[in-house]
Amino acid sequence: MARAATTSDAFNAIAEPQRREILLLLRGGERPVTDLARDLGMTQPQASKHLRVLREVGLVRVRGAGRQRLYGLDARGLRPVHEWVGGFERFWSESFDRLDEYVQELKQARQEGPHDGDDQ
Repeated sequence: MARAATTSDAFNAIAEPQRREILLLLRGGERPVTDLARDLGMTQPQASKHLRVLREVGLVRVRGAGRQRLYGLDARGLRPVHEWVGGFERFWSESFDRLDEYVQELKQARQEGPHDGDDQ
């Protein structure tokens, strides 16, 4: 079986930690690749390679500004990821509700004091 391309969609693209770091940096606004490379401690070609992948899946856009190319976040590309993660909201909500009930039971038991046979 042929191995799937690792950068064909947003899920695969953001699986790489340095690409997620780039997206975090771009939340603050557009930046040239030299700034991103410096802040990430990588070479400019390495940063450019990650930016190319992010552009291909629609997470980053680029525009010319004089002699520079400025890269910016295109959060619309994260919609599939957001929708997928949102599918787990009910799971987490129910888990937190059960945890809250358990904590309330512990608080009530503590206020009522030790039970018969607990005070040896």
